[in-house]
Amino acid sequence: MATNVNPTVRRRRLGMELRKLREDKGMTAEQVAERLLVSQSKISRLENGRRSISQRDVRDLCEVYDVDDRRLVDSLMQMAKDSRQQGWWHAFGDIPYSVYIGLETDAASLRVYEPQIIPGLLQTQEYAAAIIRGALPETAQQDIEKRVQVRIRRQERVSETESDNERGPLRLWAVIDEAALRRRVGDTTVMIRQLEHLIRQSELPHVTVQVMPFSMGAHPGVNGQYAILEFPDASDSTVVYIEGVTSDLYLEKANDVQRYSVMYEHLRAQALNVEQTRDFIAGVIEEHAKDS
Repeated sequence: MATNVNPTVRRRRLGMELRKLREDKGMTAEQVAERLLVSQSKISRLENGRRSISQRDVRDLCEVYDVDDRRLVDSLMQMAKDSRQQGWWHAFGDIPYSVYIGLETDAASLRVYEPQIIPGLLQTQEYAAAIIRGALPETAQQDIEKRVQVRIRRQERVSETESDNERGPLRLWAVIDEAALRRRVGDTTVMIRQLEHLIRQSELPHVTVQVMPFSMGAHPGVNGQYAILEFPDASDSTVVYIEGVTSDLYLEKANDVQRYSVMYEHLRAQALNVEQTRDFIAGVIEEHAKDS
């Protein structure tokens, strides 16, 4: 597989093209489903990129939409073929949030708010193992190790350079609640090393870390964690990702993205600035050390 083929992104782009063809034809998803004798939910999943799509699906949809441009059909068929190839994360087996990993891998920037833990892309290996073990107490050790390996592999997007990838590294902006700094995950040593790592990562030119202190009181992030992913290709819509216990939520409608983006701007404005954040984290490190 070519290293620049991201099946998740290919599915999204193909889904958008198919949705456009349907809308240009003036048909509803229900009407298309009725023509093809499939469920309406299948058409919706194909269009939002949450389901793999076969070349046969593309052929059938193009027939329904009366697409007579052979070059367009061939292009869509190739996208379908690429979308069924496997990303690097498939080597680790069944990963529940594989759709998100595919999006993150191709994203140009990521804005994340974390109220409870250090963001995954900024975690040390020891901290990641401890947080996964605590969050999933019935998970086998080998599955915990697999999840840790995936998390560490994801972090390559932060450490990439332009020589590694022409896109350069992921532009990461993280607003982290004070609770995440004070909640002791693992032992004291694990926690101190994690916070020291967080300071070092915050010094990278493409990484910005801000802490939301308890003293700020109520703020736009009190409803929980979310992330906003933006992509280098203008044709790829921005995605808001909200992690769930049994299923995740992906928002792409312009109004939804706008609301979360505005919320994030308020978070950034209310949080400590970069220098204040580093000083604050250093102070919490001292407190963890005293409590040990």
